[in-house]
Amino acid sequence: MQLWIKSHLILVLAVAIGMIFAEVTAETVLITGSNQGIGFEFAKQYAANGWTVIATHRRLTTPDSLISLAATYPKVRIERMDVTDAEQIEALGAKLKGMPIDILLNNAGLVRTDPLDKPGGNTNQLFGTLDYQLLDDFIHTNVAGPLKITETFIENVKASRQKKIVAISSAAGSVSVPPFMPNGSPIPDHYWYRISKAALNSAMRLISAQFKDDGITVVMFHPGGVRVESFGNLEMPGLESPEEAIGKMIRTIDGLNLQDTGRFMDSDGKDHPW
Repeated sequence: MQLWIKSHLILVLAVAIGMIFAEVTAETVLITGSNQGIGFEFAKQYAANGWTVIATHRRLTTPDSLISLAATYPKVRIERMDVTDAEQIEALGAKLKGMPIDILLNNAGLVRTDPLDKPGGNTNQLFGTLDYQLLDDFIHTNVAGPLKITETFIENVKASRQKKIVAISSAAGSVSVPPFMPNGSPIPDHYWYRISKAALNSAMRLISAQFKDDGITVVMFHPGGVRVESFGNLEMPGLESPEEAIGKMIRTIDGLNLQDTGRFMDSDGKDHPW
């Protein structure tokens, strides 16, 4: 009888441990703009941590970076979704209907139309030479895109264990701090980028308030200076490697709870000025 009880307890314990490990490894993250830069580093680190990664991109053909990542980590799922295309967003939403998504990571964004290291490559965002048609692209990409994606996948987030929505914003979206150019000059640059990131923060604050009672945590991040491909050969002080910067953000995201909802923070979890 005692042997049976011991065997039964061992079996129950084994099942319980199995369930615990199943919970730990069952997390899913959907990342927009995941084929390069910050998005790719998020995809790479979450995949290495055993997560199911839904890695989205807008290219006509699957990027080599994601093909390689999926070959290394079988739980990486590559999907095409342009954040400015409502039909593509809805199509993926229908495809993933009922699938819990623990973290919805709105990363895809538009900073400028020319490389950061191209001299004079940003005149279309400078006062006096503003390209007003370009503003539509910034709003569709940096504001409407994350809103539409959140609207489409909100039920997936509700069905998950972690229930988190993360938006990669920027200090450029802060309206309480005077704008400065990278060289310290007080002349503001990147009008459309700054305006769109301020709007993104406002949109995410609205979402955080609307879904707090559903247990969903919504935050925005200023990732800081991260040395990604878009910087080209541009040398700027204080740039962090993608591994370091994204590693800090993932650890911060992991520790978030409902008390954090609506916060705008740095990669290490400190509040950033609005």
